[in-house]
Amino acid sequence: MTVLIVIVLVLFLFALYMYKEANENTVIQQDIALHDLPSSFKEVNIFFISDIHRRNIARSIVDEVKGKVDFVIIGGDIGERGISFSQIASNLKLLSEIGPIYFVWGNNDYELDYHELDALLLANKVTVLDNTRAVLESSAGERLWLIGVDDVGVGRDRLDLALQDCEEEGFRILVSHNPEIVYKFTDKEHISLVLSGHTHGGQIRLFHHNRFLKGGIYQYDYTTLFVSNGYGTTLLPFRFRAPAQTHVITLKHSL
Repeated sequence: MTVLIVIVLVLFLFALYMYKEANENTVIQQDIALHDLPSSFKEVNIFFISDIHRRNIARSIVDEVKGKVDFVIIGGDIGERGISFSQIASNLKLLSEIGPIYFVWGNNDYELDYHELDALLLANKVTVLDNTRAVLESSAGERLWLIGVDDVGVGRDRLDLALQDCEEEGFRILVSHNPEIVYKFTDKEHISLVLSGHTHGGQIRLFHHNRFLKGGIYQYDYTTLFVSNGYGTTLLPFRFRAPAQTHVITLKHSL
């Protein structure tokens, strides 16, 4: 009986720890130096959040980053089946306090009525990057292309269409919910940085797994990939060795 009680207690504490990791409200400062970032931009500060799923964004996160970033990127999965649109609207209202919002679709977003979700995003002045781009221009006239593709996992990504929309010269950032987009282009597309989520860092990460990349920076010959563990969870409200996270990403010109 004593052994059983110890086992139950250990399992309870382990579950409690995993629940705590799943509900962290951490903002990670991430500096990324890129040699081709136009010098006139000096620094570009982005608040990046992905895989919100069922969570309500904490006021503490908004207060921490407000006034420190140029814009917000939601890297997909703002919701999932069973999430109310009122909850999504509440999260969008909070994020809008930080700055202009850009959004790409994730696989779980399509579990909702995506026509209604699209209308909600537009009503909240969110720029939806669905196989298209937005352009930011410095005071010196240099351009930063923010390219977004629809979700790779549901086969709706059309990077070719997005690239047709930004044929002029400029620094290119690609936002894709699924990091596997890196296998769909080469150095010819001149994409300097990819921002992704989707993997949840493995969520409950018992072993190393190449498919479920842990949050971090991955270097390729032709681009830099940034992956977030994401903010929410799916299936189970637990995480292990892949805590919830959001990011302030500062892009700097490398010397």
